[in-house]
Amino acid sequence: QVQLVESGGGLVQAGGSLRLSCAASRRTFSTYTMGWFRQAPGKEREYVARITLSTLSGGYSYTNYVDYGKGRFTISEDNAKNTVYLKMNSMKAEETAVYFCAARGGGGSSIASDYTYWGQGTQVTVSS
Repeated sequence: QVQLVESGGGLVQAGGSLRLSCAASRRTFSTYTMGWFRQAPGKEREYVARITLSTLSGGYSYTNYVDYGKGRFTISEDNAKNTVYLKMNSMKAEETAVYFCAARGGGGSSIASDYTYWGQGTQVTVSS
């Protein structure tokens, strides 16, 4: 079982930045993917970004972003802390949502149901 704990949410003005963190209790796969999703009130959960990490083939990482996040969002990881970060710049009011961290063994996916483990979510509110 892997536990995920998000932090870093809060209130930010439109145009501002925020960095979310997701701490994983442990790693159980040689290749795994950490993803960020968000869910606004009355809307479905949607994909934001992911990072795939592997200790195979000498070790590698691969990132992917939803189109509206390219150039504004950055996903990264601190291997020593088992923590993944999502830095969001130039934030917009419509990006107010609960942001969730998720994990799965193996390669990346933008589909929420492909992820096995989920955090409790952290609220991000962008004021206009």
